[in-house]
Amino acid sequence: MKVPSGEPLRFLIAGGCNTIFGITDTLLMTWIFIHLLPARAVLMTSAAMAVSTIINITVSFLSYKAFVFRTHGNYIEEYLRSLLVYLPSLIISTTAVAPLTILLRQLLSRPTLAPYIAQGGVIVFSMITSFLGHKHITFRTKANN
Repeated sequence: MKVPSGEPLRFLIAGGCNTIFGITDTLLMTWIFIHLLPARAVLMTSAAMAVSTIINITVSFLSYKAFVFRTHGNYIEEYLRSLLVYLPSLIISTTAVAPLTILLRQLLSRPTLAPYIAQGGVIVFSMITSFLGHKHITFRTKANN
């Protein structure tokens, strides 16, 4: 079995840390937002997803820049490109989480878990697309074009 080294290994390590941070942040934001306005839990789940996604994008961008791809300078340009990578995820997650939450409320024996399970599903989508987007868009180099 070949053990990955270099950039892929660093991406797995940073991605693992970012995933743990992102899941924790998303669940915490959801809990806070729902407690702010419990009567509008579905709406607050979408709002929490939007806020936590921006926080998570920034943390991921900084860790990938410094630890994985090791690029220097170009913070604004690369951050804007990282937003392009994450924009589809942001749109899908904030629009899909509400209907998914409603559906899961109907299916689960504990409907209060629905927002958290719905967010878990959309987090998986973000994880799958993240590496490819960063590799080919955010941190592309002229040699990789």
